Amino acid sequence: MLLWLTTTLTAQQQFSVYFDSNKYILTDKQFSKLNDWMAQNPDCKVVAINGYTDEDGTTGLNDTLAQNRVNFVYDRVKSKIKIREDFKTRSFGELHKHSAVKAENRKVTIYYIEPKDLPRENEILGIKPVPVKREKVIYPKNIMLTTPNGKKEEVKFDEDFIAKVDAAKPGDILKLENLNFYENTFAVLPESRPKMFELLEIMKANKYLKIKILGHICCNEGDPRDLSTKRAKAVMMFLNQNGIEKSRLSFEGRGTKEPINPLPEKDEPARAMNRRVEILIMENMQ
Repeated sequence: MLLWLTTTLTAQQQFSVYFDSNKYILTDKQFSKLNDWMAQNPDCKVVAINGYTDEDGTTGLNDTLAQNRVNFVYDRVKSKIKIREDFKTRSFGELHKHSAVKAENRKVTIYYIEPKDLPRENEILGIKPVPVKREKVIYPKNIMLTTPNGKKEEVKFDEDFIAKVDAAKPGDILKLENLNFYENTFAVLPESRPKMFELLEIMKANKYLKIKILGHICCNEGDPRDLSTKRAKAVMMFLNQNGIEKSRLSFEGRGTKEPINPLPEKDEPARAMNRRVEILIMENMQ
């Protein structure tokens, strides 16, 4: 990262101090100027320090002089002002565009970002985040459950649903098929337990996945008992109580606002389609 390239650093600030000819130690006046700048900018962040010389002397000597000037300023700044970890210095010697006034070429320039702009630091510096490729997620194909009567039962998971979850992008909504509740309650029916555990195992396997659980009900418009919210919350609580972090879960009751079939439904199959639980994909690294 060439942090000294300022053409793209639109919100970057700069401050310069000047040196006497062939000197790399600041005069008292310029040193005082540097101290004043540090006192006035205690919460800024330095991103680069560049050193320059005039054209007098050989190229080699000027390069060394420019670097010594950078080192002098850096040593005074480093303990008082925050500096980026990938901070860069550069000594230009005489190889830069010169001012007609020689004294203006004998300088060190500090490039920095003000506190108000620090949340946009990487954007200002033109640093784009490196895409992170997730490791392949291995999902279980089945699980052993204990039925309400105490028997062990092997449940095979819905591979099509798992594939949809794995490929889903933020904003996608997937229905949890066969997840049903006792009438007018938020208690899950025993035959729906496998679907709950399937979702749990998906969340355990895919650490990149964050979801919002959406509850819907059927029949009459509105949700006076807030049943859709209670059902969505019940699913979230099940996941949370079985080890899924709260930061990866949220819930929302949508009542009858988004029916699949028009209200009032004409028959039980239509009502069954409307009373459903879905998951909204919030994050899922591809």
